[in-house]
Amino acid sequence: MAFEFILSSIEGAVGVITLNRPKVLNALSPELIGELGAALGEFEANPEVGAAVLTGGPRVFAAGADIGDMVERSPVDQLTRDQTGRWAPLTSFSKPLLAAVNGYALGGGCEIALMCDLIIAGDSARFGQPEINLGVIPGAGGTQRWPRTAGKYVAMEVNLTGAPISAQRAFQLGLVNKVVPAEVTIEVAKRLARRIAEKPPLALRLAKEAVNAALETPLQQGLAAERRSFYFLFATEDQKEGMRAFLEKRRGRFKGR
Repeated sequence: MAFEFILSSIEGAVGVITLNRPKVLNALSPELIGELGAALGEFEANPEVGAAVLTGGPRVFAAGADIGDMVERSPVDQLTRDQTGRWAPLTSFSKPLLAAVNGYALGGGCEIALMCDLIIAGDSARFGQPEINLGVIPGAGGTQRWPRTAGKYVAMEVNLTGAPISAQRAFQLGLVNKVVPAEVTIEVAKRLARRIAEKPPLALRLAKEAVNAALETPLQQGLAAERRSFYFLFATEDQKEGMRAFLEKRRGRFKGR
């Protein structure tokens, strides 16, 4: 598909999406969100894609929603347009999704990053929820994912003050996996995505589901779900290949079945 507000490509086994509204710091318009969902749908359907990277480019990730598009909306407008509900293709994406964040990831931009499975941050990155300064609160998970990741008190700080935190502090809080020089952020994320994409696809999918379930279920329920997925994987060809490759001291050749 041809896109207007994002760039989409496939590099080997890694799908790469770059938000592409540089004049407005990648502001998240409904059109951009729709294109992002469509690109992820293409990656989902392509068996050659094992993982994906989402970035805003070398200078900025995304500075939030398109405020000019929102200022005069009514509650009914918000309900019928359901802009935040359009993030479903991102949160339901079954393959590993990495965010490569340079510069500002604010408001909806921060929420997108938190929807991803791993975050590689450039040393220039700043994460925050400034919605309070506009008379609203986050609407795409900012009040929910922050406490699950960084704890109640940090979540209160970023949501009540609107002040962003640095990449280094985000790393210390466990919000990002790694902080690297800004000029190599995207390449580091791609390299990690390539490494992940080499793993057995079905095991990747179920591992992602199991970790996400841990955030939403009691421990015993999560353990039961994990156990079922563990047993299920013994019905796959990839399990036999992976264990035989280990015993034969060779690299496994996985087919996703």
